[in-house]
Amino acid sequence: MSGSAKIQCLDDLRNRILSLDIAPGSDLDELRLCDHYGISRTPLREVLQRLAGEGFLTLADNRGAKVASMDFGVMRVFFQTAPLVYANIASLAAENRTSAQLDALRDIQSRFARAAKSGQAGDTALHNHAFHAQIGAMAHNPYLVASLNRMLIDHTRLSQTFYRPASPAETVLVSKASDQHDAMISAFEAQEPALAIDLTLQHWDLSRDRIERFVRPDPLPLDVISMKDRRHAV
Repeated sequence: MSGSAKIQCLDDLRNRILSLDIAPGSDLDELRLCDHYGISRTPLREVLQRLAGEGFLTLADNRGAKVASMDFGVMRVFFQTAPLVYANIASLAAENRTSAQLDALRDIQSRFARAAKSGQAGDTALHNHAFHAQIGAMAHNPYLVASLNRMLIDHTRLSQTFYRPASPAETVLVSKASDQHDAMISAFEAQEPALAIDLTLQHWDLSRDRIERFVRPDPLPLDVISMKDRRHAV
């Protein structure tokens, strides 16, 4: 088996988890994955170990691999933690970024903007993931970056909702998110930590209410059960 097959499996599983093609909490069938990717059990388990180390999966003895869940407890911590991590990463990125890293961030933003404009929700979410991961690299802080990378897994899964706008007003929000990326790049280039923090928190607030729908969907309509029938419902 070629090393490229294992790398392809690793990259594809990451993307499938981030895009919700494999749902949070799903159990993974090793035999089916081996067949799908054309690799044997040993390299597959190396891939699963790698993904577990990155936070995409959990591994348990005698229970196999499970995609990281997004239950109530996880989401509560996520919404508490995300703005703190993003703000500190942004401040450090403005202070420590290199010219080469800024160029890479601009390139990612170009791909993000094209995908957003063309309505490619899945690609837009993945490019957004890459954008914020690059800001993490610019921070040059291994402790915060480890937290950021784990958080981005859930944020990218949640943002599948944000990048599938259901109204013209929500489409405007996606366009505004792209404009905010550009403004953040300018703040990093100017090495202005306070401005970078402010823009980052505005960016978080822009999508927060929308992505909360992933864990707090709209209620069922009141007329699902008629009032007459409801009187006799158990």
